[in-house]
Amino acid sequence: MDNIRNIGFIGIGNMGTPMAGQLARKGFNLTVYDRQAATANAFAREHGARVARSAAEVGAGADVVIFMLPSDQVVRQVLFDDGLATQLAPGSIAIDMGTSAPAVTRSISAELAALGIGYLDAPVMGGVVFAQDASLDIMVSGDDASIERCRPLFDAMGRKLWPCGDIGSAHVLKAMTNYINACALINTLEAMTIGRKFGLDSKVMAEAIDVMCNGRQHPVVKKIIPHVLTQKFGTGMAMQLIAKDVKIAVDSAHSVGAAVPLGEATEQLWRAACEQIGGSRDHSEIVKYWETASGVQL
Repeated sequence: MDNIRNIGFIGIGNMGTPMAGQLARKGFNLTVYDRQAATANAFAREHGARVARSAAEVGAGADVVIFMLPSDQVVRQVLFDDGLATQLAPGSIAIDMGTSAPAVTRSISAELAALGIGYLDAPVMGGVVFAQDASLDIMVSGDDASIERCRPLFDAMGRKLWPCGDIGSAHVLKAMTNYINACALINTLEAMTIGRKFGLDSKVMAEAIDVMCNGRQHPVVKKIIPHVLTQKFGTGMAMQLIAKDVKIAVDSAHSVGAAVPLGEATEQLWRAACEQIGGSRDHSEIVKYWETASGVQL
C-alpha cells in the first residue's frame, strides 16, 4: 500500500463510522478518536481498532490522518489548538473529508506545508447508505503525489475518485453539488405544491417528474454535456419558448394562490437572457448570460 499503513481517523459519527469501518475491514491499522469516547470505544471493539485518548495522540506514528468533522473550524481546532499538527511527522498527510470552506482549506494547507505535512481535501457525496457499501463518490484536490499515495484509502471507501486540481478545489465542487441538490429539492417541491393546488395527485407528479426530468432528460445529460460544453447549441428549442413556458408555470401558480418565489426569479432570469442574447437563439445558449456576468467561459 505504498507505505500507507497506519491510519488515524478523527470523527466517528454517522458518516465517519462506516467510512472508518471500510478501512478497518480492508486491512489498515486504524487509530480512532471522537469527542464522544463511548462512540470511539464501541467502534474499536467492533473493528479491532485502537482508541486514542486525544486528537493529538492520533498523530503519533500515523502515515495519514483523516478528518470527518462538521466544519473547517473544528478541523483547525483539532490540528492546531488540540496539538495534532505537532504530533504528525514530516511526510505524513492529513485529509479533510468533510465539507469545508475552500479559503480555510488553503490556509490550513499552507500552515501544514511549513511543517512538512501534506494536506488534501477529499469531500464525499452519497451519504450514509453509500458509505456503508463503499460506493461513495470522492472528490479530491491537492498535490498529485499525495493523492496517488492515498489512492488505496479512497478506493477502500468509495467507488470513484474525482481529482479536482489545486488544494481547495474539491471543497468548491462539493459545495456546488450540494447547492445544485438544494435548488433541485426546493424547485421540485415548489412545482409539486403548485400542482396540488390544481388537484394533481402527488404520486403521479413525483413519478412523472422522475421520468421527465432525471436520467437522460436531466439538463446535464441532455443539454450541458452535448450542447453547452461542445458549443453546438442545437437542442432545437428557442430561448423564448422556454421563457414562455416558465411564465405559464408562474402565472398558473398565481392563479391558484400558490407560492412560487423560485419560479418568479427564474422567469426574470430567462426574460433578461432573451433580451441580452436573443429570444430566437437556442435555449442552451443561456450559458452566455452567466459567462458574461461571471467573466468565465465553460
